[in-house]
Amino acid sequence: MEEKLLTGVLVLLALMMLALMPRVVRGPRFTDRIVAINAINTMVTASICLLSRLHRAGYLLDVALIYALLGFTATTLLTRLLAAEREKEGKKK
Repeated sequence: MEEKLLTGVLVLLALMMLALMPRVVRGPRFTDRIVAINAINTMVTASICLLSRLHRAGYLLDVALIYALLGFTATTLLTRLLAAEREKEGKKK
């Protein structure tokens, strides 16, 4: 029973990630892309945790933690890049 539930949740997460892909590709704004990428990173982290439970592999939790930290770092860097770009545009005007 638990196996079917975890598999169903994994499929649902995969579908939600696929639904976010157009927002990542098309935007319309850079901030929309950042939010969509952050949401996908969160869902991937949750998926890795669910896979850890499904396969009873504790080492996958370490992988999930590392992935979450890398995702957070990437989101922070992209946000700083956006802020610096907007600041530069403001000084040009």
